[in-house]
Amino acid sequence: MTTSSISDRIVRYGELRPCKTAFIDAHTPGSDQKENFTIIGGGVSESPDQHVHLTDKIGFNIGAAGQPPKCRNSLHSHTTAEVFFVLKGRWRFFWGRYGDAGEFVAEEGDIFNIPTGIFRGFENIGTDYGMIMAILGGDDAGGGVTWAPQVIEEAQSHGLMLGENGVLYDSKKGQELPHNVGPMPLLTAEQLQAFPETPVEDVVPYYVARYWDMMAMAGKKPAKVIGADAMLRDKPGFEVDFLTRGSLDTEMITATQPTVLMPMRGHWHLRWDAGSEILNPGDTSLIHAGEAYSLEPAMTGECSLYRVTATDDAPGTTWTGN
Repeated sequence: MTTSSISDRIVRYGELRPCKTAFIDAHTPGSDQKENFTIIGGGVSESPDQHVHLTDKIGFNIGAAGQPPKCRNSLHSHTTAEVFFVLKGRWRFFWGRYGDAGEFVAEEGDIFNIPTGIFRGFENIGTDYGMIMAILGGDDAGGGVTWAPQVIEEAQSHGLMLGENGVLYDSKKGQELPHNVGPMPLLTAEQLQAFPETPVEDVVPYYVARYWDMMAMAGKKPAKVIGADAMLRDKPGFEVDFLTRGSLDTEMITATQPTVLMPMRGHWHLRWDAGSEILNPGDTSLIHAGEAYSLEPAMTGECSLYRVTATDDAPGTTWTGN
């Protein structure tokens, strides 16, 4: 490791580079203003225009979605974990074949560990540009996105085609499917039966953690948010804990697995043997296994931070403890 290695693995919020054509609904009215960010890992973008900030393979991916008010992300599904926490704004999450099986509103700091195998979408219902930070399970983030059939059909009417190779082709740019690539097939009625219409009472109590509850739980030690024995029980290939001013002392910690630090509120002083940096809300910092670091608030006032740590659990379907 060079003396600046950790510094080189800090992605600043203000330097994030968006892709506005990441997914098949990029031209669909109501979804055509969204921005996708791939911060660590390859992500799930379907566009070659997507910029990847850090290409490290650490067992999970970090990304983000930015959207203006009333902009929504269309219904899709993943085979590995998709976890969001709200960095800025107010967001409505909804799920089901047509998005009407259940919904709830997430405020800043809230986190949602979305169950695998259900169609889900989200919409910025705030009054300003909003940002949600994402954690996706697996180095390949589950191999991509499965779209509800109506999303693909509507996108085609606005000039975007998704090939069976998972690549987008834009007829507005004169692009066509290559002669040896067919269109992404729509899910059949039989396949759609495997996607449950999960009621809201089976989602919110077990997969949503609220910011101020976590602030209370992390008053004297890190709060376990996602993990086998955490507030949200799951083994998605990573664990998530939540830190506040009273959660840690200033002693050095040696990371035993790849670890990602994601400040939510306040400013955090990150130190290691060869240097130090200030982490601000929306920044993302990658700590490699074997590196020692310390964290403490850099200023007075409210401060909170999400810490994501890789585990040896294989990424896959949501674990319920059975």
